[in-house]
Amino acid sequence: MSVKYKDYYKLLGVSRSASKDEISKAFKKLARKHHPDLNHDNPESETKFKEINEAYEVLKDPKKRKMYDQFGADWEHGQNFQPPPGHENMNFGGQGFGGAQGFAGGDFSDFFETIFGGAGGGRGGFGGAQGFGGGGFQQRPQKGADSETALTLTLEEAYKGGSKSISVQERTTGPGGHPMVQSKNLDVNIPAGIKDGQKIRLANQGAPGPGDGPSGDLYLKIRLAPHALYKVEENNIILDLPLAPWEAALGVKAKVPTLDGMIEMNIPAGMGSGKKLRVKGRGLGAGPKKGDQFIRIMIQVPVADSDEVKKLWEELSEKTKFSPRSF
Repeated sequence: MSVKYKDYYKLLGVSRSASKDEISKAFKKLARKHHPDLNHDNPESETKFKEINEAYEVLKDPKKRKMYDQFGADWEHGQNFQPPPGHENMNFGGQGFGGAQGFAGGDFSDFFETIFGGAGGGRGGFGGAQGFGGGGFQQRPQKGADSETALTLTLEEAYKGGSKSISVQERTTGPGGHPMVQSKNLDVNIPAGIKDGQKIRLANQGAPGPGDGPSGDLYLKIRLAPHALYKVEENNIILDLPLAPWEAALGVKAKVPTLDGMIEMNIPAGMGSGKKLRVKGRGLGAGPKKGDQFIRIMIQVPVADSDEVKKLWEELSEKTKFSPRSF
């Protein structure tokens, strides 16, 4: 049987003398570029992804690569590949074929199955047992791919932590073996004080493993939603507290919101705009690295909207002789 020759080196973009490390780096780069999960709008990505997986499956293994190189010694003379006489009696010491990650036997080309044996026992292979020693395809269980998705939390949720129900999308195999996307609900334990950019690992909630292998892990990357009152600076929470000029000058007892609820604070006399007061331990993080909440004073000046108010401001200016500038 004559099948179309596949140049695995060309598929991975490496030379025929490339090292194992060079082949691995080329495969990882192309796998990221053509992964179907990242190319939903490109129907050709899945085909390309299968081709580079097949190429890597052969070239990463010294025995398979040596056999491929021997069979492909005349590769440059034509596009059709004819296995040499007697290839069916060759084997790799009974090793089973593991398969490229994420693909079953039917996802490999006729060229691959002609040399190494394919699914369904229909294309020969290397001898009379399973895998490389025989006519059937036997895929070793492998762990599925890890996946990552963003999880947006309010500051209150991040600060207090606790259980949260979420819905995530996962790729799976539908009727007829066709890939599909479906939703699944998960209960997640949010660690108290978690920060923007941190990740939560959910074991075995990633992609299913080929050959009935264990599923990969799902990583939830935390994103903090903007808040109407607070700003976040590393582990610390910043709250702007508006004060009237006389409150700043005389001092005041004010109610202040925190992520743990309202507190009452004594604002010392003489506080200027931009000065900060600290409420210890009311920030993000945990343990000795737990942050604080800072109360930033912002003096609000009322409009002199009447002659009487304007006169009072003028009298205050004359009596205090205060100048905010020293230059």
